[in-house]
Amino acid sequence: MPRVHFGRRDEQAFELRLDPELIAVRTRSGRSLSRDSGAVPTPIDRELADGQLVVEYPEANVEVYRVPVGKGRRSLDERKRALRASPDVRFAGGVLVDDTTREPVLYTENLFVKFVETLDPEECVALLREAGLTVKRTLHYAVNAYFVEAPEGTGQEVFALAEQLLGRAEVEYCHPELVRPRARKAIFAPQWHLQKTTVNGVAIDAHANVAAAHEKSRGTGIVIAVIDDGVDIDHPEFAGTSKIVAPRDATRGTEDPRPKSSRDNHGTACAGVAVANGVLGASGVAPDAKLLPIRLASNLGSQEEADAFAWAVDHGADVISCSWGPADGDWWDPQQPRARAFLPASTKLAIDYAVTKGRGGKGCVVLFAAGNGNESVDLDGYASYERVIAVGACNDRGRRSVYSDFGKALWCAFPSSDFDWPEQGHPAPLSTGIWTTDRRGNAGYNRGTSAGGDLAGHFANNFGGTSSACPGAAGVAALVLAVNPELRWDEVKQLLKRSCDRIDPQGGAYGADGHSTRYGYGRLNARIAVDLAQPQPQSSLRVSRRFDEPLPDLQTREFSLEVQESEALESLAVELDLKHSYVGDLVITLVPPAASGAAAIVLQSRRGGAQRDLRTTYETSNLPALASLAGKSPRGTWVLRIQDAAALDAGTLTSFGLVLRFVHPERRRLEAAPKHAATPARRSSSTARGATTHSRARTRR
Repeated sequence: MPRVHFGRRDEQAFELRLDPELIAVRTRSGRSLSRDSGAVPTPIDRELADGQLVVEYPEANVEVYRVPVGKGRRSLDERKRALRASPDVRFAGGVLVDDTTREPVLYTENLFVKFVETLDPEECVALLREAGLTVKRTLHYAVNAYFVEAPEGTGQEVFALAEQLLGRAEVEYCHPELVRPRARKAIFAPQWHLQKTTVNGVAIDAHANVAAAHEKSRGTGIVIAVIDDGVDIDHPEFAGTSKIVAPRDATRGTEDPRPKSSRDNHGTACAGVAVANGVLGASGVAPDAKLLPIRLASNLGSQEEADAFAWAVDHGADVISCSWGPADGDWWDPQQPRARAFLPASTKLAIDYAVTKGRGGKGCVVLFAAGNGNESVDLDGYASYERVIAVGACNDRGRRSVYSDFGKALWCAFPSSDFDWPEQGHPAPLSTGIWTTDRRGNAGYNRGTSAGGDLAGHFANNFGGTSSACPGAAGVAALVLAVNPELRWDEVKQLLKRSCDRIDPQGGAYGADGHSTRYGYGRLNARIAVDLAQPQPQSSLRVSRRFDEPLPDLQTREFSLEVQESEALESLAVELDLKHSYVGDLVITLVPPAASGAAAIVLQSRRGGAQRDLRTTYETSNLPALASLAGKSPRGTWVLRIQDAAALDAGTLTSFGLVLRFVHPERRRLEAAPKHAATPARRSSSTARGATTHSRARTRR
């Protein structure tokens, strides 16, 4: 098989193979053999009458056909000979395909060659002539770079010629000119969760407004880590330069995240919901984002679980999607006893590492599937952890999916599959579920049937659960960060809250704070999220004072700041600068004005050990308790209480300040704009069930 190095000789190559069913034809006249046939077919038209036009290259007058072969059929070689006999056919030959993507690749007898920069141009040209190549163009955008032509008739020998040249010390890059069809990245018809569409004749309008968001953001430059049971990274929808970043198998300690078991289908589907390219059959919510796939087959609470988060952070993840957690109860039996599942410290600290050290200190956005047990998410120590975003599922009718967990910790919902529950008056869904990527062939959820997705087995149409909702929301976070990469993780979390549509207003029972235990703050609206993410002028006020006051051993001191501003806060940060010989002695508390009704907030409670000084800024990204001040009036006296709780050490408070941030008028106008409202879809008598059951406790389907 021909090998091609698009990089240097020591970088990875890819292989091409000859497809036994494809034939390429190039005409002299430029006419199409499938579209430009006259009323009376010609002999060359008949050679391809039973073929299917796969791809065309109009600029080269080339068409590629797939023709039936085998017993009772004309062979490919017979067809080629017959076509070559026609005066209008300049070329008829076999077709190479990318061995990974199975995409047809048109090669020419041209090459790109770049020599090392220490060579003189005259030496470069001499070496090209020695190789029998003719310079077509000198390329100005790189030093010693040329577009050259091999002698006509070289054919596939051009690949060997390129490899031979690349083996020379003077050559830095050399590869044949390979032409592939330029694919328009698209949202496909079955993907009702991304846009209004019709599936199996049924109109569905219960989407997350993703198609509209793509007008402004597609996630370019953002890395989404998907921690799951393995990802088929060779899938065509994950192809492309640098699409896959830092792959990892956290369980085996290798860099191969591919599925290792026949049951490892979940991760490929999740990754597709988040980042599929949208070139073959499925688009992710953030199709231009990169994928950092981490296979995790270890049990819940293992060290490998924590290692997976650390790997994601250390290798550039911006968003981390986790569609797994403690075992769910049976959603159809709400009376069964529910037990609390705790988040182990090893994993908790790894998540803390992600939100404090990730993205250069701005923090990774970490999302968890809420769960599929029709039970309280607040019992799940993973999804309910305050530093993550718990994502529930809503269905194709704009209502809660019957299995989706509920509770105070639920942050938002994203479209996913559903089941019918006649006993509870819950109707059947309009669709089979979410259309997304599947392990290729018959290895995944779809065994290669049109009823399950597509005949090639590249896609499945019945993915669902909060497992699908979570990477969908992760994709929205990526769209947001692509627009404004300066946002902290907690700012993204709050922005997603403000971008939700309040679906099912009667059944949702939204509180005065806008929260529903069934939907969180509602169904995510990706376009509103992207609009809100646009960098806006900030409205802020800084109140600070230098004290230089002693902090005596075993005593408590209080220091105050007066704030006159009465407008409601969006957020507040606390700046602190003190010197102390043993910071671990100190308990530091911020006491808001009594009129605000806000409770005191502990900033520091004997952490830091023998650290001598404390100079830091507390904000919601590293102290989530400060989020309780949002919406409060800051007017009044703010008190900083510092207690020295252990003997022998003392210190000095240098300064204490508050940074008060308010909603800018321009953003207030954006938030007040009418949001997308889904229109009720017509009822269907379909009883198809979307989600496929999965027995592993970690996975959420």
